[in-house]
This record gives sequence, C-alpha cells and structure tokens, in this order.
Amino acid sequence: MEISIKLGSVRTLKAACIAVPIFSGRRLSPTAQSIDKASRGALSRVIKRGDIIGNQGEVLMLPDVAGIAAERVLLVGCGKQQEGLSGQEYLTVLNKTAKTLCDAGLKNVTSALLEVTVRERDSCWKARQTALAFSAASYRFDKMKSKPSRKALLGRLTLLAERADQAAVAIGIRLGKGIGDGVVLTRDLANLPGNHCTPTHLAITAVELAQRMSNLKATVLNEADMQKLGMGSLLSVAHGSRQPPKLITLEYQGGPRHIKPVVLVGKGVTFDSGGISLKPGAAMDEMKFDMAGAACVFGVLQAVAALALPINVVGVVPATENMPDGNATKPGDVVTSMSGQTIEILNTDAEGRLILCDALTYSARFDPEVIIDIATLTGACVIALGSHASGLLGNDDALAEALLSAGQRAGDRAWRLPLWEDYQKQLESPFADMANIGGREAGTITAACFLARFTKAYRWAHLDIAGTAWTGGKTKGATGRPVPLLMEYLLERCPTSWVA
Repeated sequence: MEISIKLGSVRTLKAACIAVPIFSGRRLSPTAQSIDKASRGALSRVIKRGDIIGNQGEVLMLPDVAGIAAERVLLVGCGKQQEGLSGQEYLTVLNKTAKTLCDAGLKNVTSALLEVTVRERDSCWKARQTALAFSAASYRFDKMKSKPSRKALLGRLTLLAERADQAAVAIGIRLGKGIGDGVVLTRDLANLPGNHCTPTHLAITAVELAQRMSNLKATVLNEADMQKLGMGSLLSVAHGSRQPPKLITLEYQGGPRHIKPVVLVGKGVTFDSGGISLKPGAAMDEMKFDMAGAACVFGVLQAVAALALPINVVGVVPATENMPDGNATKPGDVVTSMSGQTIEILNTDAEGRLILCDALTYSARFDPEVIIDIATLTGACVIALGSHASGLLGNDDALAEALLSAGQRAGDRAWRLPLWEDYQKQLESPFADMANIGGREAGTITAACFLARFTKAYRWAHLDIAGTAWTGGKTKGATGRPVPLLMEYLLERCPTSWVA
C-alpha cells in the first residue's frame, strides 16, 4: 500500500472516499467544516436529522457530496472534542474506519483523522497507528485457495496533515509501514497450515530473509548440532515427528559491537497434537498457530532490519512438531536439558517450555542485555486474560514495566502476573530436578516458573500470547501480536537523536 501526505485544501482532492471526524454534540472537525461549506451544508443536514451525531465509533458513508472531488465522504464519530481521545480510544476509531473503508473495496482513500486530539500522543504516533490500522484492515490470506478473492485491495492511502506536522507525519508513516510489514510476515507464517509451515520451512524463510536484507545474518542448527549441545529437552519434543527440528537464529547489528543485544526467543511448534498426551479433536486445527511466537520473532527482525534501528537484536527460534509416534516421549520420561537440569515430563502437551528452556540456555552465548521469550504457552492464560492482553512475567521489574508501557503506547497491551517463589514448589518431582507441569492451579505462572529456572543469569521476561496470537472460529486467523508491543519497546531503546 502506498501512503502519502496531502497539505492544503480538501475540496480538490480526488479519492474514492475521504474519512472526516465529527464530534459529540454534532460538532464538525475543521476538514468536515470545509466540506460542509463546499457542499452548502450537506453534512450539517445529515447530522441535524440524527443519522449520525458524533458518538465514538459511529460511521456513516455519504456518496456524491456536492462541491468536492472525492466520490464519497465517511463521517467518523470521535466522541467529545474538548476532552480528546485516549490512545486506546483513538485506535478503536482508527480500526473501525480502516475496516469500513477496506471492506468497501475502495482502491484509494484519504483520512483526516490526524486532526483528532489524542491525549499524550503526537502526530507521529497518530500517523504510525493509521498506517498499521489500514495495513491490518487490508490484510488478506488466500494463497491456499484455488481461486483467490477478486475484491479490490486498498492501494493508496493519503493522510491530510498540517504543514508544521509534515516531517513528524512522514516519520510516523515510515515506522508504521515497517512495523506493518513485519506484522504481515508474522500473520502469513502463522496462517500457513502445518503441512506447509514445517520447521524446515521456517529455516528456509530465515535464510531467505537474511539473503534479502543484508543487515541480517541467519544460522540454522540441525538435530545433530543440537545433540552435540546437549539439548535433550528440545529434542525430546521432536522424537515423535518425522519432520526434523531446527534451531534458527537471526542476528541484527545496527548498534556498536560493544552494545549488548536484546534477544527474542520465539516458540516454534509448527503443529502441536499434544504428543502422547493427545489433545481433544475439537479445534485442534488451530494448533498450527502454536508457532506464533516464532512468527513474531521473524516479523520483528524484519521490521528492525527494514527500519535500520541503531540497536542490536538477536532472534532465536526453536522449531519442531509435537506428534504421537512409537518413538515419541512418554509421560514419566526424564530428560536432561542443555543446562544440565533434569526434567520429568508428566504431560507431553506441556512441550513449549521444553523447547524454550534449551533455547533460553543457548541464548546466553549472545551475552544479552535482556532476553524476552514469546510463546503461545498456556490455555490458562486465555482463561485468565482472554484475548485482550498478553500475559507478562519476568525476573526484572524495570524490564517488565518497560514492556507494559510499550504495550500501552502501541495498543498491544500486556498484563503482569506474579512470579513468586511460592509457586516453584508445584514443580517438584521425586525423580528429577523438576516436573514440566505444576498441576491445574496457576498454570500460566507455573509455566513461567519453569522457564525462570533457566534464566537466572540475566534479565528476562516472558510473554504468554496464547490468547492474543490468533482468533478462533469461522473468522480464525493470526493477529500479528505482539509485534507492535515489541517494536515499541525496541524503538524506545533507540538513542533520542535517532530519526527514522
């Protein structure tokens, strides 16, 4: 999608539609006032009739408004003008606007929503979020269909801006496009079915990404390499699959060599049957999304490289299937992790932590400033937080607060859960150093407690995205979260002198 900036009069602007804000109490924004004047009160008459009154989230499409070049006008309710919107409210309005325009099959549209006041947010932020909202609304995954949709895709988006804001809006557009493309990559990978998106496919994708972007370096370890490293925990998950496991790293160096990197570790279970502890059949097809953490790492690294951020970032992806087989790991088996700690596997469907623990141990070789793992780890997190927020746990308060703040700014929120030592006793085992599950109580927390045993040497945070990585049912599909949260966090780490 091409995104451009328009200054000056809206009357002569050619577009299939222009979206303009109106406010509670039937108040018109400056752009809406200009259109109303050119059309001799057309907008005022519609509002006076009560067809739309400006409440937040209302939309009304008007065709053939006289006096302007645009073919349609979309009136967008934005609530109380004098108070301004919160960041989350603005995102709700943006997403509704973008969906309405993209669902209409329009090829080029203009938005005047930058003129809406958003508390504690500037025009750069608004432009970035606009680019992200329209990228998400125009997303389509139909590459598996024999006859893809012929519905027109939005090709051009124009943002109306003030001259004084032009530079900031341009930066926001660039950031939004870079992050939006990363979200698209994440969604594309996660939406692929398990017979296409195998561990080998993820490895090939990483290599191709590094070939396409000169500032990325890809490394792929095979099963023999992992055996030499002593990754008995990760490999125990792969035993039941005919697809060979891979350990994938993507390295980006945009800052000085002496600056320690942020390491992102993404769970890459390309299909999770539960193994011998077989899952119920209902909705098992959605377990192709169990590699959404890995897909997120790919999306973030692509965005970081495309934007040439002046920081160092490493992505680590342990990739495998979890399948039942005569060679599969059995409940009660004891395995030895790369760290040397032994694990009694009581449930083979708690496999994500088994591959992550070896990947976390492996990540220490990059001498990280912080490590953040991203995983569709526990159904308990879905019960606790639903699809609204990702679960956040960690061993460093400053890191946790930085991620929470980043999620709030990005509209990709997380919620912190406790990681108290009290929960560790649930993982006790009479036969090994620990069990891989801690019972029904506090399942999200005990999963993180398990990972915490492998992250004592560095600052670490865990994002459980089981409820936010995809939507289910007839509209099922990957969301691309938490790419926006992580990119906001990484952008905040860039020097203040850096300009996109």
